[in-house]
Amino acid sequence: MPYLPRIRVLKPVIAAAILLLAGCAIAPPRTDDPLQHFNRKVYAFNSAIDKAAIRPVAVGYRKVTNPPVRRSVSNFFSNLRMPITVANDLLQARPKQALVGTGRFLVNLTLGIGGIFDPATAMGIPDNQTDFGITLARWGVPEGDFLMLPLIGPTTVRDVWRLPVDSYFFDPLSYVTRNHKFHHGLYYTPTVLYLISLRAQAIDAESFLDSAYDPYAFLRDAYRQQRINMLYDGNPPASVIDRMQGLDQKGFDPDLLLEQQRQWEKQQKSKPAGQPKPSGAQNGTPTQQ
Repeated sequence: MPYLPRIRVLKPVIAAAILLLAGCAIAPPRTDDPLQHFNRKVYAFNSAIDKAAIRPVAVGYRKVTNPPVRRSVSNFFSNLRMPITVANDLLQARPKQALVGTGRFLVNLTLGIGGIFDPATAMGIPDNQTDFGITLARWGVPEGDFLMLPLIGPTTVRDVWRLPVDSYFFDPLSYVTRNHKFHHGLYYTPTVLYLISLRAQAIDAESFLDSAYDPYAFLRDAYRQQRINMLYDGNPPASVIDRMQGLDQKGFDPDLLLEQQRQWEKQQKSKPAGQPKPSGAQNGTPTQQ
């Protein structure tokens, strides 16, 4: 049976939370999103699928599990995917980081009882994740256009290669799937559980995305911010942040954009419960973007 690449439906919401936690400014109108018309349609499609099928399953998962169980499931899959980071650290010619990642994997695999606990963090071993998209970036491959892919979410022309490469060559789950015979669809049970776990984690961050002036633009810039943080190990140069946020553009006025955000939030609070957002903030192109 052919191997089904792992689908990451949750990354958009998680990336949005990361952006807010990082304290990034609201981004200016973008001139580097030439596929925006297509991307917005895919974003609307993904949102509809999530609301109709994926989110209800994640809500049910949270109802039948408690926080310690969900944390153990998350720890297990996080540790299981550590070989992806180790392999890419080696490809990036960073042996020290690869050694740290290997140590973290082994500590959690043994002392953490297969990875369901996370003693490595308590011991001060950092969880510095990376992937093949970051590997390409470190070797000078340009980012390319931003893409919103069906059921997968935000990526770029460069980062999209991490999906087949990491999933096929470095992911232990894919290795087990290809080399063992399962029956009645059990091939994909671990992957499904992993995705449900990710989506359940993101429920707490949904309010961030719901309060955004333009959810699509928020998601796009959140993803880019997350990738920059990964590329520079959480400490990107100020010039890179300024360029991404448009602070180096002539005539950029962050105060005006913040005021637009505040006015939009006031409009949302004054609307009756259940009334949908303006169509421009969801599927079309708002005035800001």
